[in-house]
Amino acid sequence: MSRIGRLPVVLDKGVKATLADQVVRLEGPKGKLECAVPKGFVVEIADAKMTVKRPDDSQQARALHGLTRKLIANMAQGVSKGFTRVLEINGVGYRAEVKGNLINFSLGYSHPIVYQLPPTVTAKVERQVIITLESPDRQLLGTVAAQIRALRPPEPYKGKGIKYAEEVIRRKAGKAAAGSSAG
Repeated sequence: MSRIGRLPVVLDKGVKATLADQVVRLEGPKGKLECAVPKGFVVEIADAKMTVKRPDDSQQARALHGLTRKLIANMAQGVSKGFTRVLEINGVGYRAEVKGNLINFSLGYSHPIVYQLPPTVTAKVERQVIITLESPDRQLLGTVAAQIRALRPPEPYKGKGIKYAEEVIRRKAGKAAAGSSAG
């Protein structure tokens, strides 16, 4: 058995789970999410716990077992507590500003960049250089964070650009001084 797949998903208080037509729907204080369950898999809901059972021991079923359980667990955590992702902007004159569901970036290009946030993702900007993204949907949050980072990825020489807060940029040495090489 999959060590992850056989673990039960514990639902927090205030989270309602329903199963209909191989689709699991979870509803909580942070929002509503749904996920399709692969064919043949059985999801049992009892006593604020959900368990995922696989149809057989084929390689594909074993691979999908842990994945399905983890997707449901992420949904349960998302609708109860939510997920956050922090991005940092490094560079002289680089900054961001939130207006409603739009983020205005000034990233050293000849034009400002306006990024439209999806409806379930919210953003806060602190000191114009720290962006905090929040969403109940972990997958969507990661996609949005990656798209924002791709607007100006960090470069290895000065570290300028947008990076994840926990990301470490491996720095490179610049060109050596002109007269330092012995010839």
